[in-house]
Amino acid sequence: MTAMAYVFETIPADRGLIDLNDPREVSWWRKQFECSEEQLRKAVEQVGNSSATVEQWLDGRKIVTI
Repeated sequence: MTAMAYVFETIPADRGLIDLNDPREVSWWRKQFECSEEQLRKAVEQVGNSSATVEQWLDGRKIVTI
């Protein structure tokens, strides 16, 4: 009988901001945006840690500021 390992993902408490210091959050955001960790870090470096802005940047859209 093989034991299965369960990995519990952390859903960010604040889904409006990306915390690159939490590896579980980084993993969660990578899956949400379907990108590599390098792409995620580059996006945050370029536009800040707002998840909406990072998503726009990763999608190649013009960043809309309010």
